[in-house]
Amino acid sequence: MADKVLIFSRFPKTMMARFAERFELLDTGGKPAHEMFPTEELGGIRALLTAGGSPLGAEAMDLFPKLGAIVCYGTGYDGVDLKAAAARNIAVGHSPGANAASVADIAMTLMLATTRRILVADQYVRSGDWAASKQSPMMRPQVGMPGRRIGVYGMGEIGRKIAARCAAFESEVGYFSRSRYDLPYQYFPSLEALADWCSVLMIAVRAGAETQHVVNADILGRLGADGYVVNISRGSVIDQNALVAALTDKTIAGAGLDVFEKEPHAPDALTALPNVVFAPHIGGHTLESHVAMQNCVLANLTAFFEGKPLPYAVKSA
Repeated sequence: MADKVLIFSRFPKTMMARFAERFELLDTGGKPAHEMFPTEELGGIRALLTAGGSPLGAEAMDLFPKLGAIVCYGTGYDGVDLKAAAARNIAVGHSPGANAASVADIAMTLMLATTRRILVADQYVRSGDWAASKQSPMMRPQVGMPGRRIGVYGMGEIGRKIAARCAAFESEVGYFSRSRYDLPYQYFPSLEALADWCSVLMIAVRAGAETQHVVNADILGRLGADGYVVNISRGSVIDQNALVAALTDKTIAGAGLDVFEKEPHAPDALTALPNVVFAPHIGGHTLESHVAMQNCVLANLTAFFEGKPLPYAVKSA
């Protein structure tokens, strides 16, 4: 009999197909598990699969008295209460670095689209304004990449790939991270210092209580009127109200966002702004990234059911 795995978050069935070949999946469809399955069935669950950003606290864990492993699909695990899991001797796993290249690519895409005003340029062509030689102040020449100062906040796998890509564009790269590394980029002792120096702030830091709204009105103000912010981390890192204000009053020039405080993000004051480029949290959404993330999930689940340590365990769990 195949080992049972509870699917705690909502995932497309196509993304679960490889897991279904190895395990018996109990899919909640993103609904509360106790509403989908009887208590006695939940009582036998030993492993569950979740999206890293989905809230998973002590109360939810207690629905599964035999739970021994929480495996996150993707690199993030900010929704999981690690202290509660550790107190219950529950191992937590994820897919570190599996989607780093594709997330770095979307960061660059958002930066270029925002700083070069690609959406404005696209509309300029589609509207016929270009053919009609209609002047547009939004089509003024913009600062290019050579010599531009790019600040990377967070120097993990994704941050390093972003930095390397920016360097290839002949930009100056600086970074702030909890740790200083032996890298060919300028290190700054604080986020404030990095924001003072750079004209584009790339947010690649891991989300958590210590980074909640850390990019606030003060940090945005330090970027200046020609500054941009790009977020491919988690929406919680930016104070969204402060961001709307900074974009509206031109404290900063623009933003590129793949993540939001509330997802999916409904049209609101933020989406109404013309100086923002959006993506629906697709940073890691490439075929190669999904295969890599699924490989990590399979390795973690297989090891757990064989009584072995998770090969891709969250180190702070």
